[in-house]
Amino acid sequence: MDATRRGRGLLDRVLAGVPAGESPLTYATDLPERIATLGDWPTWTPDVVVTALRSAGIERPWAHQAHAAELVRAGSHVVISTGTASGKSLAYQLPVLSALVEDRKATALYLSPTKALGADQLRSVQALDVPDLRVASYDGDTPMVERDWVRAHARWVFSNPDMLHRGVLPQHARWSMFFRRLTHVVVDECHAYRGVFGSHVALLLRRIRRVAQHYGADPVFVLASATVSDPATSAARLAGVECVPVTEDTSPRGARTIALWEPPLLPDYAGEHGAPVRRSAGAETARILTDLVIEGARSLAFVRSRRGAELTALAAKRALSEVDESLAERVAAYRAGFLPEDRRALEKALLQGKLLGVASTNALELGVDIAGLDAVVVAGFPGTLASFWQQAGRAGRAGDGALVVFVARDDPLDTYLVHHPAAVLDRPIESTVLDPTNPYVLAPQLACAAAELPLTEDCLPVFGGEAAEEVLAALVADGVLRRRPRGWYWTSRQRPHADVDIRGMGGEQIAVVEADSGRMLGTVDPAMACATVHEGAVYLHQGQSYVVDELDLESSLALVHSENPEWTTQPREVVDISVLRTTEQERFKTDDGEVTVCVGDVAVTSQVVAYLRRLPSGEVLDQVPLDLPERTLETRGVWYTISQELLCGSAPGGAGLKPARIPGALHAAEHAAIGLLPLFATCDRWDIGGVSTALHADTGEATVFVHDGHPGGAGFADRGHAALVPWLAATREAIASCECPAGCPSCVQSPKCGNGNEPLDKAGAMAVLDVVLAAIGEPAPDSRPDGVVVEGAAGSVVRATTQSTATS
Repeated sequence: MDATRRGRGLLDRVLAGVPAGESPLTYATDLPERIATLGDWPTWTPDVVVTALRSAGIERPWAHQAHAAELVRAGSHVVISTGTASGKSLAYQLPVLSALVEDRKATALYLSPTKALGADQLRSVQALDVPDLRVASYDGDTPMVERDWVRAHARWVFSNPDMLHRGVLPQHARWSMFFRRLTHVVVDECHAYRGVFGSHVALLLRRIRRVAQHYGADPVFVLASATVSDPATSAARLAGVECVPVTEDTSPRGARTIALWEPPLLPDYAGEHGAPVRRSAGAETARILTDLVIEGARSLAFVRSRRGAELTALAAKRALSEVDESLAERVAAYRAGFLPEDRRALEKALLQGKLLGVASTNALELGVDIAGLDAVVVAGFPGTLASFWQQAGRAGRAGDGALVVFVARDDPLDTYLVHHPAAVLDRPIESTVLDPTNPYVLAPQLACAAAELPLTEDCLPVFGGEAAEEVLAALVADGVLRRRPRGWYWTSRQRPHADVDIRGMGGEQIAVVEADSGRMLGTVDPAMACATVHEGAVYLHQGQSYVVDELDLESSLALVHSENPEWTTQPREVVDISVLRTTEQERFKTDDGEVTVCVGDVAVTSQVVAYLRRLPSGEVLDQVPLDLPERTLETRGVWYTISQELLCGSAPGGAGLKPARIPGALHAAEHAAIGLLPLFATCDRWDIGGVSTALHADTGEATVFVHDGHPGGAGFADRGHAALVPWLAATREAIASCECPAGCPSCVQSPKCGNGNEPLDKAGAMAVLDVVLAAIGEPAPDSRPDGVVVEGAAGSVVRATTQSTATS
């Protein structure tokens, strides 16, 4: 069987298990095999390094690895953007190891977004056994007794941004020898640094470079990512230095069959307001995984949640036990929360073929050395194309074929993608969205920088120029910093680092504690506490269910007890939005009325007022009222207004809506737009929110808002504004092509809607979008950005957050 036939054969086997009358496959195509192009070891590589790499099975580097290594050796900052399993690690290991061997005082720093990835890369370097290298990890898991040794003796330190921020930079004087000799900083999986987290890391990297320069070093930055659009620009925005891109992938890759799969509708079930419901992506994935294991294919299923991964593995094991008990033992779940030794044992068992099927969260997405599998199932779009191709890249060995199946959730974007293959297969990877000048990020970062070393006028361009000056003036006015002739100085003995959460927006985390035992289960971002750990909420931790007894916001404490109820809980929010400042505004006048498009600063006030108890079938048991405080979020938003004449005017120029239909039409259009924005901005649905109203106090007209879910904004609303026409055109197409009659979770319904998906008018939403697109002008398909073509196919639409604020 040739490589392509292998993937097709697995797909046929999976389809053979589909019940008669179902047709879940919406599209399939074959990606050809790629033959490797080899390079030569650079002449400057020390013999001991070449010998170690050859002993590890690497006889020669691939051409792109050698090219990247040459650039780094020459002193250029480099971003390596090639596919999954393309050997990016060797591309930076080669120059870093050479520098450490040649200068026995030199040091290097490696940063990864997760501790698991850092530990995996550390093990790969340790396995080379290069003499006198002294590599070590320095993260939250490093025992206190070992930290002094790492600080004094380690020459290549493997860490993460959190530890650098909290544990190294605040006490950089104790690390002075390490920083003085620092030659390289490696930033792995740099596409993971986006949004607010990415903005914090961007400023953190500038702080690292500033401290190193203070001690006389000027390290070379090497960034690596399997998938990022315009890598040179993205890397420069993240690292603060100009980077040379290496994008030609010369590694071998097996042929892959890509299949898009939509679970069938369940005729015996109905969701909210009687909407049709599809079989869950988890259940469908378990069925596919079962068939693949029976076929003897080493398979990996990516599932969005920890609980989902556990349930998918459990369902596959049950189904396999009916066929062969021994097969059930060859399936397992893999997720965060496992002990490191358990995780490593699972990875080894999968690599050796002892495990045939693993259901995993994205814990196996980033960098961990699992590749060359027979099949990968992606259960639900992982948020970005970058993540999708990272996960799909785990499948395929040189000379052999593999299968990748993307299973759509009952979700607007997922349904749109499985019916529009070009939006998955032909679009470039998204560019990374981050904004280091966001004042809500910049202010705490500048405070940390000043506490490390006084800030001077020379520092300002690195930290954003005029934006930094404005923030510094505010910090001085608040007494946080003191202005002196030589610069800005930190005023307190207590350093600010511990109070700055680089993965969120600060504030004390809410501790989730089991009341009976006093055991702390985890923490919740304070911005999400009212929606996720309110009294009566079902809280999941490592596959176990708990019910919240009490939420004490003043004490930052949520008390829970273990319980496994048959229902889930869903918060209900009321939201108001006001315009603080309009930074851009465009008016589009037609013969029938006017459309105005704006982007700017908004204030979103939200309050969780109740929660629903919902059965797995979608049936709502009841609604329980809550008494919780309001929360105000100042952020960025994009909005459009439509004049009354245009909404109510007769077709073809007007939308032809009666006044009673306008709220439902705007509401449905807003849901749909939020659901499709991740197609145009590197965000997840949880990064954004929205509000719609038939008459807004600040605009005086019917208005639809979509806003970032983070204080100060994370760039998503601005990205939506820049791609407004293709974004709204895709939204309209998705609504129109959904097969439901009046709205469903695959088009205009949202499970997070604060108004309980009332009112919604699917046909009215299409009429609203028709008049908006007609007014602002829809370009030809080939002129839409990112190769998105909105035409044809039976698809679907959107799901969003209306009258509620979604944050990640």
